[in-house]
Amino acid sequence: MTLEATSEDSPVVDNPSQTDSSAAPAAQSAALQRALSVLLRLSEAVKRQVLGRDDVIELVIIALVADGHVLLEDFPGSGKTTLAKALGEAIVTANEVDGSLGAIVPFRRIQFTPDLLPSDVTGGSVFDANANHFHFRHGPIFAHVVLADEINRTSPKVQSAMLEAMGEKQVTVDNATYHLDRLFFVIATQNPLDLVGTYPLPTPQLDRFLFKITMQHIEREAELDVLDSYKSRRDPVASEKLQVARSEVLKARETIDQEVVISGAIKTALVDISRNLRADERVLQGNSTRSMVLMLPALQVLATLRGRSFVSAEDIETLLPRVLGHRVELAPGVADLGRVLKDCMREPMEQLARATLR
Repeated sequence: MTLEATSEDSPVVDNPSQTDSSAAPAAQSAALQRALSVLLRLSEAVKRQVLGRDDVIELVIIALVADGHVLLEDFPGSGKTTLAKALGEAIVTANEVDGSLGAIVPFRRIQFTPDLLPSDVTGGSVFDANANHFHFRHGPIFAHVVLADEINRTSPKVQSAMLEAMGEKQVTVDNATYHLDRLFFVIATQNPLDLVGTYPLPTPQLDRFLFKITMQHIEREAELDVLDSYKSRRDPVASEKLQVARSEVLKARETIDQEVVISGAIKTALVDISRNLRADERVLQGNSTRSMVLMLPALQVLATLRGRSFVSAEDIETLLPRVLGHRVELAPGVADLGRVLKDCMREPMEQLARATLR
């Protein structure tokens, strides 16, 4: 059985939305503070449209800046489309000079169905009778933010087209390769309440997702706010004030990668936790090395949001269940992923604490 951490009840973790940006001036350089400012503006732009989902929004922003992807397991009407669209429309490219952006749009939604073809996602060659040759028609995957709605309803053949795009930021059509933008981000959804006519995602594709988040119903007060503010949230002028440029997001990603330090002790702890999981008799299949590589930039982004220029043990405790929840397969009869993680983390985290105190 494979278990995943939920957005509201994760083992071991703190809420990543509980960040202290007031500590930033004392702990971060000017460049890192500018990167933090971009992240906060992007977060506010999305929060203006999506109420009561601050924890999910924080994880989505972390994944975007860390160059990862997110899988949402939810129910219809939970705000997933609004979240993805708000994120896409908060990123603008109109004032940037880049010829490769001609076919790139801020946001696209792809509704996955059993009869969908790979060309419906990637695009395909179209014959131009006037010019007497074929030209490539870009598909909906050429966007900054792509909402892959009910991704497990389509066939494995279409899922393989998504696998190349998510893993290599490119698509191959008729033996020609077309590159996606550097700011390519997938928010995929699957509905846990309806399992009829679905194709389970293969393990390699699940491994491409940095986080898998199970969304719950929002709180009563937040739900009332949604009803009270539905008109004001449609005001495009207010949303435009919080927009950020594509180049700002990419610059923030580069700055965080260069300036947020990941010590050798942090990497050692991650490797030791992974090895403990693989050796644990309660675990049928442990996490991949790739999961640890994908986690490193996410730890850097979280450290930035918490006002630090270095990754700490606290960041590992916060994100590890989010990263491993959909990767670790438990043995039959074992249901408590939180307990397994806590046991496997105990000794490496103690060693990390001792190394930090030296």
